[in-house]
Amino acid sequence: MTTSPPVSRSRKRPRRTNRILLGLIFLAVAGLGGWAGWKHWWSTPNESARLQFVEIQRTTIEDLVTATGTLQPRDFVDVGAQVSGVLTRIHVEVGSEVRSGDLLAEIDPTVLQSRVDATRAQLRNQRAQLMDREASLQLAEIQQRRQRNLMAEDATTEEALQTAEASVRSARAQIEALKAQIEQTESNLRADEANLQYSRILAPMDGTVVSVSARQGQTLNASQQAPTILRIADLGTMTVQTQVSEADVGRLRPGMEVYFTTLGGTGQRWNSQLRTIEPTPTVVNNVVLYNALFEVPNDDRRLMTQMTAQVFFIIAKAENALSVPMAALSALAPPSGRGVGGRRPEATSAPDGATRPAGPGRSATVRVQADDGTIQERDVRIGVTSRVAAQVLSGLNEGDMVVAGTRTTGNPGQAQAGQPRTPAR
Repeated sequence: MTTSPPVSRSRKRPRRTNRILLGLIFLAVAGLGGWAGWKHWWSTPNESARLQFVEIQRTTIEDLVTATGTLQPRDFVDVGAQVSGVLTRIHVEVGSEVRSGDLLAEIDPTVLQSRVDATRAQLRNQRAQLMDREASLQLAEIQQRRQRNLMAEDATTEEALQTAEASVRSARAQIEALKAQIEQTESNLRADEANLQYSRILAPMDGTVVSVSARQGQTLNASQQAPTILRIADLGTMTVQTQVSEADVGRLRPGMEVYFTTLGGTGQRWNSQLRTIEPTPTVVNNVVLYNALFEVPNDDRRLMTQMTAQVFFIIAKAENALSVPMAALSALAPPSGRGVGGRRPEATSAPDGATRPAGPGRSATVRVQADDGTIQERDVRIGVTSRVAAQVLSGLNEGDMVVAGTRTTGNPGQAQAGQPRTPAR
């Protein structure tokens, strides 16, 4: 019997090494898979924890057109000089309260007074001449009657009678001419006296002196145009002149509600109604702007000339309305029912005093957190919208939690009212 040769150990050693390597690779893959699974299931938060939520609350929503305006007094007048001369005195200063008829300034009356005196002297001279002509007329009439009596007795000539009659007519004509000259001189005297009165510049209205443009001692020349001395304004009522772009002016209408704030007003709102929109635009750097004007009472004098106002025209308003952030809306339908010129339908007044646009609203979709914590999509109807929030007409209830975005930093917790928050787990 033959004996087979023994197997070499050198051939078994590579097989054992390969098995060990395969085992190590398997263990490594299994370890990586287990770590990835643990990382996925235990380290990654669920969907609700990564979302920001907002609670549906009631608030006031306003659809606004914003613009910048300046404040001007509603009634003001530039007080000027109607006569030339040296401004000898100014009796008021900026901020002075004046009444109609108060003396504001004086112009040197020397030249004007001399003109009045000369005209009065001329008038007295003409009146004396009139008396002389009237006496001459009486004498001519007496001579005329004498010549007629003599002619009746053939005691005079026809030529003498005609001469007497001509003298009467000449005296009467001279009297009429003098009367006309006297009327002209009286008219000149009234003008000179008026100019003399104009040397005393009086307040034409009640108000406040808001500017003084002339200086005491300055020579004023009123021969071509009246030089302005000061400005008086009634600060009890201010006009807000607002420049509205041509893209927004079509949404405005006279009588609509408007309010504004000022830089130094510490958040105070002044309310009014739009009075008018000027039809002629102002073009600034190829931008077409229309002036919208409205008035506001200023009894406490807090509003001043040339103040800058941030103006808000209320296109529509919903008070005590369910509010949802615009960021929570998706598939929001565009505004419908626009009329001629792209205008929306006129707004209507609701029983609660809110101003709401006509129509059933617009459709949109929101993601709502259900009672079991799942996220569901829900169709809603949207009414008045602003830049950040929208009025909910139907589809949501007060207290519902809607998805408004995704959390990036921070821990889940209570958010401020109307701001996104993540419910605690």
